[in-house]
Amino acid sequence: MKPSSPYNLADLDLFKNGAPWAAFEEIRTNTPAHFSDEGEDGSGFWSATRYHDIVKVLRDSETFTSERFTNLEEVTPEQEEARRSLLETDGARHRAMRRLIQFEFTPAAVARYENFLRGLTASTLDNAFAKGEFDFVEDVAADFPIRVLAKILDVPDSDTGQLIDWGNRMVGFSDPEHADVLINSEESEQYKNLPFRSPAALEVFEYGDELRRQRLGKNGTDLVSVLVNSEPSDGIPLSDRDFHTNFLLLVVAGNETTRHTITHTMNNLINNPDQLALLQENPELIPWAVEEFLRYASPVYHFRRTATKDVDFNGQMIKKGEKMVAWFASGNRDESVFENPNKMDVTRNPNEHVTFGRGGPHMCLGNSLARIELRVMFEDLISRVDKVERTGEVDFLRSNFVHGIKRMPVKVTTR
Repeated sequence: MKPSSPYNLADLDLFKNGAPWAAFEEIRTNTPAHFSDEGEDGSGFWSATRYHDIVKVLRDSETFTSERFTNLEEVTPEQEEARRSLLETDGARHRAMRRLIQFEFTPAAVARYENFLRGLTASTLDNAFAKGEFDFVEDVAADFPIRVLAKILDVPDSDTGQLIDWGNRMVGFSDPEHADVLINSEESEQYKNLPFRSPAALEVFEYGDELRRQRLGKNGTDLVSVLVNSEPSDGIPLSDRDFHTNFLLLVVAGNETTRHTITHTMNNLINNPDQLALLQENPELIPWAVEEFLRYASPVYHFRRTATKDVDFNGQMIKKGEKMVAWFASGNRDESVFENPNKMDVTRNPNEHVTFGRGGPHMCLGNSLARIELRVMFEDLISRVDKVERTGEVDFLRSNFVHGIKRMPVKVTTR
């Protein structure tokens, strides 16, 4: 008999007001081998909610593979192959694909963007703060990282609105406001071989193909040029599918998570004015405070793995082929690792959060870029504001995958 719990992490209503921190705490405490039902057929998934269990799952790709998909959806072998990107690849092929672009995301590489980021931050905040009252998501959090992505892909700023729209429609696959078709609907069957079952993916593929056509055989240094003009170290060229799915991954991952971290951090600083005041009085703390921004926001709830063999997990036998889900958000509030984990503490040290995956072969490639974006944004923002207050409700994304905020109206008084 599978362990029971008052909470089912497959239930999207549990996430309608943001992260269910109390549910995560109860599961960590009482059900370390937790099972969530997804249907009457007995399908569902196991969850790793404790910090050290999460790290163990992420680092053991031989036992818990990404090859069988990284989202909760149950997919066929045909769908796996059609949608496979860097995220759904393990072993030698994963290492070869990762090496193609990893040098574009090293700390030294992203440091080249600092002057650009400072100028972009200044103009973004100038435009937003001039309004006094505005939607923080639309005018700051969404605008800023998408323009960074446009720089990295070498596409015009005029395309950023379209890039945001594509990201919303794909990542919002379970939110009726954003999704073209909801992922669990009958209508979505016609899109079953597309990432997120989203027709927006076709538009992203077409956009990427035009960029590839323009840059193939040339000596550009942008990320698209690197993808199309380099060969993986295993000698296997990128297929059309490889290009499509990994270009789409860049569009989504390069924008969504940083955007939501920026919004959550502003919201968290509003809720913790003592921490905002501390950073205003001691701006030299901001580079390290970024780690607390990331831990406390937890912009990605989870990634899924699949057991490659029967394995004991906290006294429960996980069968070969069953889903194991690593809940990053829960691990970031694990009281056995973080003292007083539900308190925002910008001086917290050490702060070895799992927001980027905490080691293992799939640790987030863009972690250095996200860190510099957050640092530059909040160094400027915190130095300017006198008072920030919400003027309406925070509107959360209906999702148990991305801990997202769709709208957050604010009023800002500057110094």
